Amino acid sequence: MMSSNWTRIAAVASLGMAAAATALAASPDMTFFVTSAGSGKGADFGGLAGADAHCQALAAAAGAGAHTWHAYLSTQGPGAVSARDRIGSGPWHNAKGVEIAKDLAELHGSNHIDKATALTEKGEMIHGYGDKPNRHDILTGSTPEGTAFTGSEDMTCGNWTKDGEGSAIVGHADRKGTNPDPVRNASWNSSHKTAGCSDALLAKTGSAGYLYCFAVR
Repeated sequence: MMSSNWTRIAAVASLGMAAAATALAASPDMTFFVTSAGSGKGADFGGLAGADAHCQALAAAAGAGAHTWHAYLSTQGPGAVSARDRIGSGPWHNAKGVEIAKDLAELHGSNHIDKATALTEKGEMIHGYGDKPNRHDILTGSTPEGTAFTGSEDMTCGNWTKDGEGSAIVGHADRKGTNPDPVRNASWNSSHKTAGCSDALLAKTGSAGYLYCFAVR
């Protein structure tokens, strides 16, 4: 009898753990997320390939590794790449299955990205404006249209290879902040420049070096 009771208890505990794991798992429809961690080296991801690998690894850990993931980042200079050209055509859904945009036009127009929907691969909200610490600044290096910047001014922390001096354009994942320009303040992808490229300098303006990740397919 005692053995039978312990067997039942073990079975119930096992089911409970399985249910908890299922609750934490990303939606099978997840094709968009904000990274839950940075590179550990500020804005240095080792370039676009390293940023994509960061997205892929986090997605795989959340059970969404079957997709091909790219970071929403632009580069500058010869052979410049625009973020909008490397993320597929949509639609994109967050870890809870909520659609954030049906296509590129909506993504760069009236999308559904805000604090409640810009979730990590774990389905968690990130700290936004008014939270401590604020982590709403997401690295993009992009114009509001999702294109690369021209000119010599550093907007991409050396094409995502710097972790000291430099700067990068970030967007506000929660669409809030202190930018006096109301349009830029509410921009998810192109709000302002960072104070630098290291973890400490990124944190000065509310960034933890997070990225937007999109499933290309």
